[in-house]
Amino acid sequence: MIDLYTAATPNGHKVSIALEELELTYTLHALDLMAGEQKEPWFLAINPNGRIPAIVDRAEDNFAVFESGAILIYLAEKTGELMPTDFKGRSQVLQWLMFQMGGIGPMMGQANVFHRYFPEKIQPAIDRYQGESKRLFRVLDAHLAQHEYLAGDYSIADIANWAWVHTHNWSGVTVDDLPHLQRWLAAIAARPAVQRGIMLPPRVERTDPTTVGTMLEKGQSR
Repeated sequence: MIDLYTAATPNGHKVSIALEELELTYTLHALDLMAGEQKEPWFLAINPNGRIPAIVDRAEDNFAVFESGAILIYLAEKTGELMPTDFKGRSQVLQWLMFQMGGIGPMMGQANVFHRYFPEKIQPAIDRYQGESKRLFRVLDAHLAQHEYLAGDYSIADIANWAWVHTHNWSGVTVDDLPHLQRWLAAIAARPAVQRGIMLPPRVERTDPTTVGTMLEKGQSR
């Protein structure tokens, strides 16, 4: 049994999708980021960084794992699924996972802040982060022109990148001119486990976009 501590964010959805794909039994604990639950001492004992998502694997002496990418690797290695076991195949998956963690996530996250949440519209910042997000999308599109998935078979690399890229409209970035990326987005969106995973936990509607931005920036990991 796994305890999942999460919220309705791209990084949270990475883990809920993976758990659904792997058909692992888990208990979902939705944290109220606005109320600061992620900073309470009981949660800091699980994740010292005070961000979601995090898991506790009860079957492994209550072993805690934080950082979304690290959780995906842990679950893949625990089950022997969603990541190859040969060292070159594993490396390919990890390269595209790091591509998301070091590029897609941070750039789209900053695009969200300046495009959606920041009270002052700073156009150079908006242009910078939307432009870099689009550049990274082009990298994905070019790669997907020659590959069905990012690293061989469907893997945690696809889950991690999809969880962010499918929210491109919220970042103000279009994919209309990226047909291979569109194909990949649609194929993953059609997976039943993905459809279940992005509904967990239910999204909390907030009326103040600035507050939502603060919540997302301070509450979730990379």
